[in-house]
Amino acid sequence: MAARGHVQDPNDRRLRPIYDYLDNGNNKMAIQQADKLLKKHKDLHCAKVLKAIGLQRTGKQDEAFTLAQEVATLEPTDDNSLQALTILYREMHRPELVTKLYEAAVKKVPLSEEYHSHLFMAYARVGEYKKMQQAGMALYKIVPKNPYYFWSVMSLVMQAISAQDEKLAQTMFLPLAERMVEKMVKEEKIEAEAEVQLYFMILERLGKCVEALEVIRGPLGEKLTSELQSRENKCMMLYQRLQRWPECNALAHKLLLKNPDDWQFYPSYFDSLFHLMDQSWSPPEEGDHCSEGAVHHTVAEVVRFVEERIKGEDGKESRSLRGPYLARLELMHRLRERGCPEESLLGEPLELMVQFFGKFGDKPCCITDLKIYLHLLSPEQHVQFINRLSEAVPLGEQGEEGFAFPDDTKALQRHLCVCQLSRALGLHHSLDVDGKLRLIAELKAHYRHGLKFGKNALKTELQFSDMYCLMAAHVYIDLWTETGDENMVWQSLGLLQEGLSHSPSNAQFKLLLLLLYCHLGAFEPVVDLYSSLDAKHVQHDTIGFLLTRYAESLGQFAAASQSCNFSLRFFHSNQKDTSEYIIQAYKYGAFEKIPEFIALRNRLNQSLHFAQVRTERMLLDLFLEADIVLSLEESVKAMSLSAEEDDIPWDNMRDNRDLTVFTSWDPKERQLTDEHRRRSLEEESVWLRIRSLTLRLLAFLAGLGHTPSQQNSEIANENGVGDKTSVLSSLLSQLNQTLQTAAQMAEKRIQSVLVVLQYPFLGPPSTRLAPALSSGSCQCQAAALQLSVHLQELETVGLDESSELQTQICNGFKSLVVQLQEILNKCKGDLLEMKENKLKTQPSLLENLIFFVETVCIVLWMASYCAKILRPLKTSLQKKKKKKKDANTPVVVCGFQELTGSLQDLLTQALEHIKGQETGMTALKLASLTLEGYAQEEVSYTKAAMDKVQSSYLRSLQEVGDLLKKRAETIKNLKI
Repeated sequence: MAARGHVQDPNDRRLRPIYDYLDNGNNKMAIQQADKLLKKHKDLHCAKVLKAIGLQRTGKQDEAFTLAQEVATLEPTDDNSLQALTILYREMHRPELVTKLYEAAVKKVPLSEEYHSHLFMAYARVGEYKKMQQAGMALYKIVPKNPYYFWSVMSLVMQAISAQDEKLAQTMFLPLAERMVEKMVKEEKIEAEAEVQLYFMILERLGKCVEALEVIRGPLGEKLTSELQSRENKCMMLYQRLQRWPECNALAHKLLLKNPDDWQFYPSYFDSLFHLMDQSWSPPEEGDHCSEGAVHHTVAEVVRFVEERIKGEDGKESRSLRGPYLARLELMHRLRERGCPEESLLGEPLELMVQFFGKFGDKPCCITDLKIYLHLLSPEQHVQFINRLSEAVPLGEQGEEGFAFPDDTKALQRHLCVCQLSRALGLHHSLDVDGKLRLIAELKAHYRHGLKFGKNALKTELQFSDMYCLMAAHVYIDLWTETGDENMVWQSLGLLQEGLSHSPSNAQFKLLLLLLYCHLGAFEPVVDLYSSLDAKHVQHDTIGFLLTRYAESLGQFAAASQSCNFSLRFFHSNQKDTSEYIIQAYKYGAFEKIPEFIALRNRLNQSLHFAQVRTERMLLDLFLEADIVLSLEESVKAMSLSAEEDDIPWDNMRDNRDLTVFTSWDPKERQLTDEHRRRSLEEESVWLRIRSLTLRLLAFLAGLGHTPSQQNSEIANENGVGDKTSVLSSLLSQLNQTLQTAAQMAEKRIQSVLVVLQYPFLGPPSTRLAPALSSGSCQCQAAALQLSVHLQELETVGLDESSELQTQICNGFKSLVVQLQEILNKCKGDLLEMKENKLKTQPSLLENLIFFVETVCIVLWMASYCAKILRPLKTSLQKKKKKKKDANTPVVVCGFQELTGSLQDLLTQALEHIKGQETGMTALKLASLTLEGYAQEEVSYTKAAMDKVQSSYLRSLQEVGDLLKKRAETIKNLKI
């Protein structure tokens, strides 16, 4: 009930039940309630819009849009209708309609602050920066508040950022924005920090660093208070851009005196030193060195300064600061890079690192701190260094297994750090097989011993000894990749599963398990693992590739579809979400964040992963279509697929994959290099181009299914619709060219036997490109699509005078059958088998089977197009032959009948092979497998991993079999 004395709008009371139904997701009741209300109150516009929202949410988009437009054309000015229409248009992804709505409202109520600000935000959603500038100024004239004025200024800056012509930005937009702010400065109307930040941003973009420095160091700079050291950071950046190295050095020195642990100022301090040395700078004889104070312009002064910070630390009883110790190592690294003899002033790197370990070895960050400076040690010092560190690790008495264990978590962390550094120096990799197995036994013993320290840990907390487990898994993987012994990968899986049972939130265990299962061709367990990672927002772009790369290629079509939807949902919401972030940034004056949000939106729109997922999802939908023959056209239409348009931003493609997501302690020569990244992106792009062209050619085939008859083609040409042959030949030529490039790349890869060019195991996954080419599926698909050109010619010439062409087409049919048979032969063999009490997998057979399925689908589309062309041609020929009494069947018709018969035989063969695999695999009794050399606690985890792989293979075979059965039904309908 409304409080007494408060006058409530009666319409609010009437609309309340509809709002409640919509909020609770009861859309049907909302529509009914709206209809009831509209019978009594025909002019209640908001009820109509709320009904439209209900219709939109029940999938009746067209009805909803019609209803909304009825209200919109009346140009409502009541708040309820405007808000409801805004919600509806946003759900329809039509933000441009909201601008028209508020433009009309502002004309009718020109002094409304609320409607003017809504109009500004509506323009912000669609990125209409010029109109935003005008709306901001109109708002400021009605209500002269500073934020509105600066909205207009920021909109000018956005025009500069988005301008195609940089000259226009520098000569018009930014100078105008600068003058607008200067006007406020002169009138002393600057009130907020955001306004100073915006002024700084404008000057910085204009390259007016001196003026920007004056602003920061002047009274306006005093308003910069929200971030710690905001003024100092900006001054430092400007000094560097102006190459004022004395000021840069003095400011860094001054700030490090205040806080010796603030790492961000050490690189500036060292950079400025070397620039001063290069310029042979010397201080003036009288007065201050510079406006910021004393300058350290020699290595000796800088070394003394760093050493003083360390001595100051040594005397303290409180927590030691890592900054000065790391600064000493960083300075040594830089001096060595420049070949400066003064490096000796700092001492021996080995001693400095041992000292660092003594201070900070019990902290998890010690390994990441020291890892980047290990190159300072000579190879001869590696073993000596590890021995020195081991002496500083307090271990207890030796246990039954012959290993001494730490007594507390600090000692455990020190021992763990030594193991990690040993691996980073390559000492693990240099061991022989027996040495590696002994190392694994030691790591596992330390892992299990360390679990006692985390007995009372929560499920969300990691165990102290988790990294021993992960490292042991890495050594198993080394053995697997070096010896090919699959027993090692099973043991690794078992160990990681054991680790995950004690530490259910360990993301690294999940990621490595995910990778190993994918390498074994088992996708089923991967879905739950990825889901439990609970990837957030931009992670769907950075690590989503781990899931989507393997989904379809391992035959789990339902899961593949789900995985693609998962990623696409994020990319599609990005557009809407980014607009909301921009609006919030305007509201709260966080102007410097607006270009960042727009850069994020562009980064995601241009993402390689986004383009891949979009393409693969559409192809997958087409492959899974229940009836290929009847529904290709409808599917292509529903996807809004166009053969003529390529919506992938090839020139601005961004590789946003996080290829360092796996924790690794590998030495530098085994790590991911820039060359690896470049080659991976190149391969991914070529594979994406092949898939994209295949998709567009299928869209073209769908369009050809209902091409106008030949006698109408001239009229069609006049109407600008006509001849599509140029599009088809262009697409086919691009596909053949891309396949040539791909073949050359694959050839290079085979020739480059150097290990350097192989991706590290924890690096980017290899694309499907190489196996697709070696299976022959790419070539077969291209040949099938190429036949559509000859079929078009046949449609033009007819069956009477085309014997040569018909023979050519028939040869094409025979060639396709031979190629398909070869692909199927490459699928034969046992996917999972037990030999000499060992379990063996051949995941490449499964990948080849998927290539066979995809190729069959494409051949069937070509065949269905062929049937569409041959049916009318055969009918007209039969009519002619009745008159001539000639009973010979055309060659191409016989060839087509042979093709469908052969395809039926191939599918029968494939289904028998799958059935045989399923029978053989189900008969494998994994429970009876005796795992020798396994500890008792490992056996159950390893067998569970084996069961998961077996179950996943069976699931894949079932899904592939079901799809092939559908295709066998399709062939029966391919009759002329």
